[in-house]
Amino acid sequence: MAVTSRSPDSFRHRALVYSGEDEFVARSAAFVREGLAGDEPTLVVVSAEKIARLREELGADGGAVAFADMGGLGNPALIIPAWQEFVSRHGAPGVRLRGIGEPIFSGRGPQELVECQRHESLLNLAFRDVEGFLLLCPYDASTLPSDVIDEARRSHPLVAVGGDDAASADYRGVDAIAAPFAEPLPAPPGDAAELEFAPGGLAGVRRFVAGEADAAGLAPDRRADIVAAVDEVASNSLRHGGGRGTLRVWRSALGLVCQVEDAGSIEDPLVGRRRPSTDGSGGFGLWMANRLCDLLQVRAVDDGTVVRLHQSRR
Repeated sequence: MAVTSRSPDSFRHRALVYSGEDEFVARSAAFVREGLAGDEPTLVVVSAEKIARLREELGADGGAVAFADMGGLGNPALIIPAWQEFVSRHGAPGVRLRGIGEPIFSGRGPQELVECQRHESLLNLAFRDVEGFLLLCPYDASTLPSDVIDEARRSHPLVAVGGDDAASADYRGVDAIAAPFAEPLPAPPGDAAELEFAPGGLAGVRRFVAGEADAAGLAPDRRADIVAAVDEVASNSLRHGGGRGTLRVWRSALGLVCQVEDAGSIEDPLVGRRRPSTDGSGGFGLWMANRLCDLLQVRAVDDGTVVRLHQSRR
């Protein structure tokens, strides 16, 4: 699907396909300096190592740039809130904003990669009404498989390769992105522990998760966080998911996975990724759960909703 040229006053979301760290530094520094020349507030969210390289390259110019460590954000669902805070703090009529964000890099686990790719698509929905915001998302073609680069072309309206910057003919469009939670998850293992819960059963849910977390060797703080996160999700099941649900828990190579299934439906593809309103309309449970676990995956299924939470031991 081809896209038409976009006004410089609209949200512009560009994938930068580069090869190796030296090209990343050169292209990113040029992008930053272009923004600084126009007095554009700029935020760079990449790895700590790349921040150090960029600071060195930018020299005194780096003092005018805000930096954040992508690794410090943890759960990919926390990246959009970080950009929203940046836009809220610096955005104003007539002000152009500039950012660099690299959530996808070699070393991401398979399920992390899936959620990072979903994040990249959702950026188009989250910021489509923000004027004057140019966001550059680098992809290292020397370390990432070709199918990841292909997906970048589907999730970004604009793609820069070498010296060329053009509309992506493969961009899937906001309408497709807004269709929530269609990607299937791997099936739970057959030996997953299982608990049915109903009103009055949240204490049992918390005990069940705590026991499984202890058996999986989670550190005390990690145990407390996953218990609280599952409690938030299970509470949603009781309030919005038909008044009951099923909890499945199993161990992973890194720690513990908990899955809550219920008969509810979630229509907002950005739920849990943007701060919920204070009018009681919902979204607080997933917002909190995203802050308590390493990775949260939400999927629509034929008869309801599945929420899967991942937590590492340390």
